Amino acid sequence: MGQVGGLQRYTFFAGIVALLVVSLIGLIWSPWFWIGVAVFGALTALGVYDVTQSGHAILRNYPVLGHMRFVFEGIRPEIRQYLLEGDQEEEPFSREDRSIVYQRAKNAEAARPFGTKKLVYEGGYEWMTHSIVPTRLEQKTFRVRIGGPDCVQPYDASLYNISAMSFGSLSGNAIAALNKGAAMGGFAHDTGEGSVSKYHRQGGDLIWEIGSGYFGCRTPEGAFDPDKFADQASDPQIKMIEIKLSQGAKPGHGGMLPAAKITEEIAEARGIPMGQDCVSPAGHSAFSTPRDLCDFIGQLRALSGGKPVGFKLCIGHRREFMCIVKAMLETGIAPDFIVVDGKEGGTGAAPLEFANHVGMPLSEGLTFVHNTLRGAGLRDRVRIGAAGKLIHAFDIARAFAQGADWANSARGFMFAVGCIQAQACHTNECPTGVATQDPLRQRALDVGDKAQRVANFHRNTMEALVEMAEAAGLDDPRAFLPHHFMKREADGTMATGEQAWPYLPIGFLRDGKEDRQGYLERWNRASAETFAPPEPDGRTAKKRDVQRLGAT
Repeated sequence: MGQVGGLQRYTFFAGIVALLVVSLIGLIWSPWFWIGVAVFGALTALGVYDVTQSGHAILRNYPVLGHMRFVFEGIRPEIRQYLLEGDQEEEPFSREDRSIVYQRAKNAEAARPFGTKKLVYEGGYEWMTHSIVPTRLEQKTFRVRIGGPDCVQPYDASLYNISAMSFGSLSGNAIAALNKGAAMGGFAHDTGEGSVSKYHRQGGDLIWEIGSGYFGCRTPEGAFDPDKFADQASDPQIKMIEIKLSQGAKPGHGGMLPAAKITEEIAEARGIPMGQDCVSPAGHSAFSTPRDLCDFIGQLRALSGGKPVGFKLCIGHRREFMCIVKAMLETGIAPDFIVVDGKEGGTGAAPLEFANHVGMPLSEGLTFVHNTLRGAGLRDRVRIGAAGKLIHAFDIARAFAQGADWANSARGFMFAVGCIQAQACHTNECPTGVATQDPLRQRALDVGDKAQRVANFHRNTMEALVEMAEAAGLDDPRAFLPHHFMKREADGTMATGEQAWPYLPIGFLRDGKEDRQGYLERWNRASAETFAPPEPDGRTAKKRDVQRLGAT
């Protein structure tokens, strides 16, 4: 390889001499030769720069031609997506999944010919069981009432809504199209933690997400401001309040929006100053214990005039969630809803380790939350939402079987407004104007046209969900249960949904009844007073060793 690089350098310098000689001859022969001289002269200048710069070794060894490596690296996602990727490959959404969204958003034919492309005898394949006597449902839109006994303004939500995406991560035109589409289709739009901007004011129902930065209801120092919260929460367009404890893409990780990316519109929506970095801490400052969280929920419910208040989280330490549930029982204050965000969710950029290896996937997290609330006797009081790659009817039906009352989608609706999965969301160079603040790029996104596609996608997905419920012989899509689903194990055998996602007995944690899933052991270690674990001897010894090693 080194000999090749050296030969290329010698050839390059010899080429410069040859270029000068040929140029003199060409100038005498024809003035048009100046065009060639200009082209080769520019390449020569580039080559001289390449062999003298020190930032890229490959350019020093391979002047001019070495730039092809960077060109192909830059367009690798597009080459893979359009030329090489199979219909079933997930990067992170398969071409088949993206296509179904585009077709439903455009009201195009979404049927598939020639049978499934799924490998139905390989491990991981899932299917729904159907009935010989299917039902026929006249109703095509179903809703779920969210609001416990302490809620005086309950909200009847669609079974499928737009998940949290902030203005700032998405463009103003994308936010406006999403909200206008939600208004047209009669479903809800979660603001994300960036608060409510002018682009959200298109008439669609809003779920206001309150993150650790308390955007839209913060003091100048970044603490929670009750007065600002009460003022904004009284807006009739805001139907529910959602406290974000963590998100699927990067649970347990904070974030920062650099000052250079903060526009006047973003600053206005978030209530932050221009010229300063905008920090979202990893944890909240308004509460630090399970009891504090319950008190905060009660405070927000009172300040909002009795609107539904809940929280969103990706499950991490399971005992910590049980601490919150124990606090609900001891304080008598329970959220009106909990949104379980799977670690596979997330539209924002995240560190690789967090995106790949931190947090619990949706199926396991949803099953755990559902069973914990059942075990505590609170499941009838608290509604559960699910988020995490839920883009077509089978995804939603499975989430209902695992315990959800409704489903949210972020990237599904991003596809509906034109996202092509270029995966340039964090670069401000989104080619379709969806995830960028560049005025020229987002100008390409027509709000009226994309809003109609958002409404179409929602309607057609809900109709597909109703058809699946009919095929299963159900009267309501929310009636899906684990036994309606089957799964192929790695060894080729079949497993029932009841085996994969069992419903544990109501009240078993409250009554102290043993289980085979490990719930009761964690429940006995959980405390409503603190999130800190009661360390057994082994953990205490390890902690002492870590402290000792750190001291030395």
